[in-house]
Amino acid sequence: MKQTEPLTSGPMQGASGAILAGWISRGELARELGLTEDTLRRWEDRRIGPVCVRAGRRVYYRRTAVQDWLAAQEAAKQARGRGHR
Repeated sequence: MKQTEPLTSGPMQGASGAILAGWISRGELARELGLTEDTLRRWEDRRIGPVCVRAGRRVYYRRTAVQDWLAAQEAAKQARGRGHR
């Protein structure tokens, strides 16, 4: 019996399939950034963190949106004259 490989892979692959490809959960983002989920929750409330979406009680972030947000933080810091050389 031949097994077939999934069309996509990644941390969000599995029961949800490819529909969540390119998205990351709040817990995963917190681990990657070295933050707590509570910090990301506060940022969402204050609208200062990366843009997120809700699916029921779950919160997801588009990886590209997080990368764009990080780049914007870097640009803002450099514009204020505090960038690293």
